[in-house]
Amino acid sequence: MTTGVRRRMGVEERRQQLIGVALELFSHRSPDDVSIDEIAAAAGISRPLVYHYFPGKLSLYEAALRRAADELAQRFVEPREGPLGARLLRVMGRFFAFVDEHGPGFSALMRGGPAAGSSRANAMIDEVRQAAYEQIITHIGVEHPPARLELVVRSWVSLAESTALIWLDGRRIPRAELELQLVHDFAALAAVSAAYDAEMAGILVQILAGEPADGPFGELAGRLGALVPGGVPEQQ
Repeated sequence: MTTGVRRRMGVEERRQQLIGVALELFSHRSPDDVSIDEIAAAAGISRPLVYHYFPGKLSLYEAALRRAADELAQRFVEPREGPLGARLLRVMGRFFAFVDEHGPGFSALMRGGPAAGSSRANAMIDEVRQAAYEQIITHIGVEHPPARLELVVRSWVSLAESTALIWLDGRRIPRAELELQLVHDFAALAAVSAAYDAEMAGILVQILAGEPADGPFGELAGRLGALVPGGVPEQQ
């Protein structure tokens, strides 16, 4: 909304404004459907002035993608306090909040959008995945993660990404349920790996030693126990 009084912006300030405007538009519609004219109108400037700061839509999209990637990577940052299950649940809450707020933009980020196939876009996507991986490894507290642990964590990051993309198509499952389910998925992936490898079994034992019975991992144990014939029914 304009006030009728325009203030002259510096070059970097104007660039950041345009990136913010583009990211807001991309959050509600696919970047392919947003025109330079719309971005210019939303920023209150002319189309030629947009091209003064960005050579074309692709360069503006990549700048918006950079900001979105940095913000998304930050959603995985969590203090190393309390049980791992609770920490992962908070991370998933922030992750899905970003997905919910920036639906089309998130899809474009993970699928490449107008920059599909571009080395810059692919590099930014890989940076987000790597940042998420490193954060989770840090929380597990393993300085030199074995191959199976790396596989578990990278598989889980990929699962969270694909789950979010599918969820955006209709949002047919309550968000809070998916956030908890993904934390349970992490525990399940780790447990299956532990069944095949003694080192992973030791890591899992260490993780579970700090988990309360009423935490996310304890709840998963209760749900699984209720499925076993003659098991204790899950308490509501």
